[in-house]
Amino acid sequence: MTRLATIRTAAGTRAVRLDRRDGRDVLVDLGHGDLGTYLAAGSPDPLPDAATYDVAGADFAPVVPHPSKVICVGHNYTNHIKEMGRDLPAYPTLFPKFADTLVGAHDDIVKPAETDALDWEVELVVVIGEQVRRATEAEAEAAIAGFTVMNDISVRDWQFRTIEWTQGKIWDSSTPVGPYLVTPDELPGGVRPALAVTTTVDGRTMQSDDTATLLFDPVHLVRYVSTITRLNPGDLIATGTPAGVGHARDPKVYLVGGETVTTHIEGLGACRNRIVKE
Repeated sequence: MTRLATIRTAAGTRAVRLDRRDGRDVLVDLGHGDLGTYLAAGSPDPLPDAATYDVAGADFAPVVPHPSKVICVGHNYTNHIKEMGRDLPAYPTLFPKFADTLVGAHDDIVKPAETDALDWEVELVVVIGEQVRRATEAEAEAAIAGFTVMNDISVRDWQFRTIEWTQGKIWDSSTPVGPYLVTPDELPGGVRPALAVTTTVDGRTMQSDDTATLLFDPVHLVRYVSTITRLNPGDLIATGTPAGVGHARDPKVYLVGGETVTTHIEGLGACRNRIVKE
């Protein structure tokens, strides 16, 4: 299993790989400024004399800071579809995010002053490793570099102002992604991983499910999205969230500031973020 990340250093962001050297974990410089450019270069091995960085205290940037596109999928876990009162879809429900929405896995999330309906959504994210268009099943499998974790923070009152959700999903600096890209080779299920997903808010479990219950799996999504648009190295596909969001609770539960939200996926790690008032 390979774990890759983008970290912030005094000299700027760097793409790194987690290695074990001399009995300790270190982050090895991969010779590129971030994972997007590293994947576009064909994922070369680090140089023998590559710089290393301590894991402890590493400042994780978004796993891919500047993807050419972030495609998100709504209504992709059966339990979440039911809690939102909707029928099972025949096709994936897609909406975009922008690079400006992304933050690091451990960064603070600033609650926008314009909302009182801030919500959490743990999501498995597909990271694209090579350019693909109108992918066959085999091409879609080969195009998946790995997986990471996203908290698709949602501004619910703005999301539901219209029938189109985007304005509630693209708030600046609202969406943690990371900390690591993990390759599929040792994940149970590989490119169709079966991994436990959870969200906790101040230690209280809010979401708990398994990615094996996705309605449209990662390979299907790469095929579907690549039919519409070219996918480039470093692009992200967020595969949807399970039941347990605050908006679907009775009474509704929203983030007000001061909470710590942890979105965790088995084998991948966790985004752990403090909600702060603007």
